Amino acid sequence: MIEKPEDIFKDPYVLEFTGLPELVTYSETELENKIIDNLQKFLLELGRGFTFVGRQVRFTFEEEHFRVDLVFYNRLLRCFVLFDLKIGQLKHQDIGQMQMYVNYYDRKVKLEDENSTIGIIICKDKKDAVVEMTLPKGNSQIFASKYETVLPSKEELQRLLEDKNYE
Repeated sequence: MIEKPEDIFKDPYVLEFTGLPELVTYSETELENKIIDNLQKFLLELGRGFTFVGRQVRFTFEEEHFRVDLVFYNRLLRCFVLFDLKIGQLKHQDIGQMQMYVNYYDRKVKLEDENSTIGIIICKDKKDAVVEMTLPKGNSQIFASKYETVLPSKEELQRLLEDKNYE
């Protein structure tokens, strides 16, 4: 059972169901379309309690429009979960953008009895130091996770397991 926001965070998300080849260039829109086409599989990848709210959900302030790629609500956590998809390397600006989205939802959308909004940036590549230095200490609202469109080979999985055991 999901008890805290960190329980839904995993690295990497394996989005094999999208059918997108690993070494081919594709756009964020193509990735989003593949996720939406396979929404049930994506929900299973995320875990329990998720309901789909919308894609490219628009909000406006000071006459400027912004769009969140994917918006979900988690019934168990009682909070909105926002996803931003990035097909390249995660940049500190991407984290700042997600922070704005999370702040907007917390201040303008969520109800008083709901928990704080969670933002997840799913990117093709990330540097942990950029994430660590961009987010405040004790952050529990914004997460960045790599995605892969194909499962790693047996040898790669074994190496990853061995690396984790030495940490």
